[in-house]
Amino acid sequence: MKFMLAPDSFKESMTAKEVADAMERGIKKIIPYAECVKVPMADGGEGTVQSLVDATEGEICKTIVRGPLGDETLAIFGILGDKKIAIIEMASASGLHLVPRKKRNPLLTSTYGTGEIIKAALDLGVNHIIIGIGGSSTNDGGAGMIQALGGKLLTKNNEEINQGGGYLNLLHKIDLSGLDKRLKDTIIEVACDVNNPLTGPNGASYIFGPQKGATSQMVEILDENLKHYAKIIKEQLGLDIESIPGAGAAGGLGAGFLAFLSAKLKKGIDLVTKHTDLKEKMRDVDYVFTGEGSIDGQTLCGKTPMGVALIAKEYNIPVIAFAGRIGDGIEPLYEHGITSIIGILSEAGDIDKALEKGPENVERTCENIARIILLSK
Repeated sequence: MKFMLAPDSFKESMTAKEVADAMERGIKKIIPYAECVKVPMADGGEGTVQSLVDATEGEICKTIVRGPLGDETLAIFGILGDKKIAIIEMASASGLHLVPRKKRNPLLTSTYGTGEIIKAALDLGVNHIIIGIGGSSTNDGGAGMIQALGGKLLTKNNEEINQGGGYLNLLHKIDLSGLDKRLKDTIIEVACDVNNPLTGPNGASYIFGPQKGATSQMVEILDENLKHYAKIIKEQLGLDIESIPGAGAAGGLGAGFLAFLSAKLKKGIDLVTKHTDLKEKMRDVDYVFTGEGSIDGQTLCGKTPMGVALIAKEYNIPVIAFAGRIGDGIEPLYEHGITSIIGILSEAGDIDKALEKGPENVERTCENIARIILLSK
């Protein structure tokens, strides 16, 4: 029997690789001759770097960058096994978790560090970059990123605008003559799972600004500043990015990628399945095991178990999804390729204990499922 083990990470408990390893241990206790194809997965959010590095036998790299408020921070990114593709999570350099709650202010936070990670990846010779843009602390439209990569965003006095979304209203001239030349020959794919435009009531500032520390007054300023930013981009670069779905992702970083780097915005799970070659690897397996820490109605919206199940459905392969928590609204998942959803907890109890026992719980649960599969044979 051949099993594909394609889980996401179980946040704060196990990486996707650790989940897959635990699944394999459980299966082989009962079916020692089983062939297990392990493909650690992610959906473009937290854990994507580690999952793609593990899935392709790549490596983790570290670099010092400017954090959201300009202080030095250690950021990580991955180089996939082919040595030509880098995988980045913008949150590693510009994430909300890097800003203490009392200092959160998207008028001041910048994506400069994200640009520095991209430059560090280019320095290693890659010609293809995949970047997940969830979890940002910023609302600067990617301005800081472009400045880090050599672009100049100038005031009427021909001076660089300051860092942060609060200064975009001062933008008068865009000068890309100094932009890193290597970017012209680099494919950039952005994992973006929101459809928000750059500005307006459904835009970056109004929808995501408050969770980044913006008051209602700040939200109005940030939105007006992004409108000005989009106006200058349209006038000087000939690109109208204000209403494009996804432009408002990560405080307008989606717009920055579209305007300055000719990037493509794609669903995170689609990028991960593509670069792990999941579809081809799944072709001749008998069972697929997937899962993540929590499965509920939101799983249908592009989360890992759903992405895996949709491919398995093409081949009519049974899919068993494992979760630490099973929430409401899971019924539609059964119509899209998931055969069964199994909780891994052995008892009700303390969340910290459950997280600590994650590998043990996954292994035991997969062992029991393997017993049922063997019995059915």
